[in-house]
Amino acid sequence: MRTAHVERKTKESEVLVELNIDGHGLVDIATGVPFFDHMLSQLGKHSGFNLRVKTTGDVDVDAHHTVEDTSLALGRALKDALGDKEGIRRFGDAMVPLDEVLVQAAVDLSGRPYLVHRQPEIVELIGTFDTTLGRHIWESFVAEAHIALHIRVLEGRNAHHVFEAQFKAVARALRDAVSIDGRVTGIPSTKGSL
Repeated sequence: MRTAHVERKTKESEVLVELNIDGHGLVDIATGVPFFDHMLSQLGKHSGFNLRVKTTGDVDVDAHHTVEDTSLALGRALKDALGDKEGIRRFGDAMVPLDEVLVQAAVDLSGRPYLVHRQPEIVELIGTFDTTLGRHIWESFVAEAHIALHIRVLEGRNAHHVFEAQFKAVARALRDAVSIDGRVTGIPSTKGSL
């Protein structure tokens, strides 16, 4: 089983992430930021990862530190769970519709952090959730996971749907990329490492 246990503690937050990328989409999420919990639940469910996240943070200030530190810990957990990446497919992509929204995500488990994120202008708040955190979630995740991630919102206007379709598309792309490919022997790179 490819699993990881990551704890991250700062003066602003305390995060626990447990990840099993060979799971069944079982999720247990509590960050103190309800909309973010909903998005992380989508990520776990649609990737097929078992994902447990427990975060306490300074949400009395705002959600920024909690969301950032959780995303960093989640990225670290993915990196740790993948280990040496032997036999993985490496690349994954998905196109996910959600009513009026269409999102394309592509991932390369390359060992090199890089994000391309394209999204239309949307309202600044979903409930009390600051939508300007959207790109920052992916930046933080990619920085610690050491992956290349491209996300493009091709259509969409409802902010909730725009966010949710991104998490589902990334989940499906990751599900594909982390899969073991019976045709691959060793590390899927001519460099011999990822």
